[in-house]
Amino acid sequence: MSRTAGNKSAAREQLLQTASKLFSERGFHAVGVDTIAAESGITKMTMYKHFLSKDHLIVAILERSSEIYWDWFEGVIQGISEPLEQLAAIFDAVAKGHANSPRSTYCLYQNVAVEFPNSEHIANHAAVAHKQSIVDRLQVICERAGLHSPDTLAKQLFVLLEGFCISSRFFGAESPAADVVHAAKALIEMHRK
Repeated sequence: MSRTAGNKSAAREQLLQTASKLFSERGFHAVGVDTIAAESGITKMTMYKHFLSKDHLIVAILERSSEIYWDWFEGVIQGISEPLEQLAAIFDAVAKGHANSPRSTYCLYQNVAVEFPNSEHIANHAAVAHKQSIVDRLQVICERAGLHSPDTLAKQLFVLLEGFCISSRFFGAESPAADVVHAAKALIEMHRK
């Protein structure tokens, strides 16, 4: 890689990290490109070389977040061959992750739903695509487990994950992490054939 390409990658990475931090602290609409440029130490001209607009920067952050999520998800179920055990491992990991770091329940995608409610907006589209991919992956696991109505169960499990995430933001350490595990097990049990 040339030095110029390395500098461009470093600038892009700095912009992604800085903007992600600012958006999570203040929200998407409250942070302008001037603030991102100033906080990152990257000029606006350079920023626009990497991202066509602030909205495109947001989408890049969501895409990176999705990659991180899927690395976590696949890491949780890696080495577990039984689909029912995979589902249990996912909810155990979510509960343990919250216990170790209430900040882990922060969700950029939920913030996108609030700040960009128009389904035609590129940030909304990216957020919906990520969340739908979770439902789809849960459905595949439910199908492999031979559970009744795997499409319905996948949606219910997804709602449980999302509900836990948002309620944990309100209640923090007081949020009953064990309840999400028990609720998931009860739902799964109801869908056994």
